[in-house]
Amino acid sequence: MGLDQDIQPVPMRRDVAEVVGGLRATFASGRTRPAEWRMAQLRGIERFVVEREDEIADALAADLGRSAFEAWLLDMSPVRIEAAYVRARLRRWMRRSMRPMPSALMPALGWVQYEPVGVVLVIGAWNAPMTLALWPLIDAVAAGNCVVLKPSELAPATSRLLARRLPEYVDPDAVVVVEGDGSATQRVLAEGVDHCLYTGGTEVGRKVMAAAAPQLTPVTLEMGGKSPAIVAADAELDVTARRIVWAKLLNAGQVCIAPDYLLVERAVREPLLERLVTTMARFRSAAPTPGMRIVNERHFDRLAGQLAATRATVVAGGGVDRSTLTVEPTVLVDPPADDPLMTDEIFGPVLPVLAVDSVDEAIDFVAERPKPLAAYVFTRSKEVRRRVLDEVTAGAIVVNHLIYHASVPQLPFGGVGPSGMGRYRGRDGFVTFSNRKAVLVKPFRPDFRFAYPPYTDRAQAMIRRLF
Repeated sequence: MGLDQDIQPVPMRRDVAEVVGGLRATFASGRTRPAEWRMAQLRGIERFVVEREDEIADALAADLGRSAFEAWLLDMSPVRIEAAYVRARLRRWMRRSMRPMPSALMPALGWVQYEPVGVVLVIGAWNAPMTLALWPLIDAVAAGNCVVLKPSELAPATSRLLARRLPEYVDPDAVVVVEGDGSATQRVLAEGVDHCLYTGGTEVGRKVMAAAAPQLTPVTLEMGGKSPAIVAADAELDVTARRIVWAKLLNAGQVCIAPDYLLVERAVREPLLERLVTTMARFRSAAPTPGMRIVNERHFDRLAGQLAATRATVVAGGGVDRSTLTVEPTVLVDPPADDPLMTDEIFGPVLPVLAVDSVDEAIDFVAERPKPLAAYVFTRSKEVRRRVLDEVTAGAIVVNHLIYHASVPQLPFGGVGPSGMGRYRGRDGFVTFSNRKAVLVKPFRPDFRFAYPPYTDRAQAMIRRLF
């Protein structure tokens, strides 16, 4: 979900073989299967984000410069909501799902039975290091699994907090936090786990998938990409500008589903630009510095390099300060197609705006590029909405707003193509981390002799009629 995590040596806190072996023993004991155990883990995760709010906020401030309110908004409230939602519905999801049987097989019963897959590896991301670790953990324990949780090493304070405090709230024999860099992930996968969910960039996602392949470990990859926003000429421009700027500046633009660029119908490009610049200044009026904090030097240098190389026209912002790792919120217009800002995921507070002559042109522009994690459209027209929904392929599409779909546990979250594979959150996450076992039950009687060889002409005729 976003750009690739750095691979830097970080000391391993526990022996991986010992961790995975212990989790397999816990799973084999059967203690994670009852609903009561699963509910206890969900309640524990809820308590963790509530009771440790101050500690979590301090860790996120240290890692990302995030304010206490933003920490609550982006990392604590979403986790609590998800855990409560899943807990309220879990017993119903655990029930067998009855399926109708074909008449030729009657009498018979058939159903799908959900069982945990075993030991799951969850690899978190740095840009929302609490949410993106605990959301998949919620789904995995709800399905009755043991979990290796590997937080991002690029959020070291949050990683240490999870390793130190989370075992106080969940079963420490079933959920183990392993700190480390990419080599830790490789070692866990080499031990063989039953499912892996990775959140991060596409290049590292490929490495995770390759490392999982020798053990045939199923993977769910939640990655990023360039999420477009289309603004039709009939959009309400004041509301559109507020919503776009809010989404773009959230976490300094370091959000995988932030709008990466705008495609605006030419007739409203200039008035929308004016509103974007004015809104950006208003939203930042109380900020202590002009720039917004970027997670580390590597990502700061990448953004600064993109800004230095761009051939777009800067209409607002553009300043960078390496001493504080800050980048000013920036609006640019008309970058060429081969501009780094248009070929690489931005993952920062920089917003390119391109004019298009029609919604058709905007749809074609998106279709010619890799499939995004999310896409957005602002319009009053039902026909424009229908066309974008039908013709733009993305992990999700939001109409007249941005990002909020990720806060809805009723909706599956995930990408398509290079932006990801698989879905989780809510019931979709429960299903992702479950083995959907098909069950067919037949009585001993009746047991028709014509169903067995040798098949007479009469038996063949009867079987043909039945099937």
